[in-house]
Amino acid sequence: MILHCMKRTTWEERRNKESWGKRNIKAEGFIHCSTVEYFWRVAPNFIDIEDELILVCIDENKLKVEVKYEDGDNCGREYPHVYGLINNDAVINVLPFLRNEDGTYKKNPEFEEIEDK
Repeated sequence: MILHCMKRTTWEERRNKESWGKRNIKAEGFIHCSTVEYFWRVAPNFIDIEDELILVCIDENKLKVEVKYEDGDNCGREYPHVYGLINNDAVINVLPFLRNEDGTYKKNPEFEEIEDK
């Protein structure tokens, strides 16, 4: 499973479509995702976003397009990049982006048993 974070309002626009991600691909060339194990490392990128955020949980084995694990920042970790539209039948769950009192990401209970790396 891989995660993609987005605004709830964006998800509301996308959830009934067959696929989505055109804006992401146009801007970046792919759709940024993360594994659960590494999500805590990318979560600070969203701290200044005041809109309600959600985590789209995607079964990468159900995607109809290529997923490449790449280390684009030369950080020593590879993150999943989706090279094409995400078909909604690959979405297996949508969870809230939980925050601590200071606004930092709080790990979802569904991920408690998955060790951070």
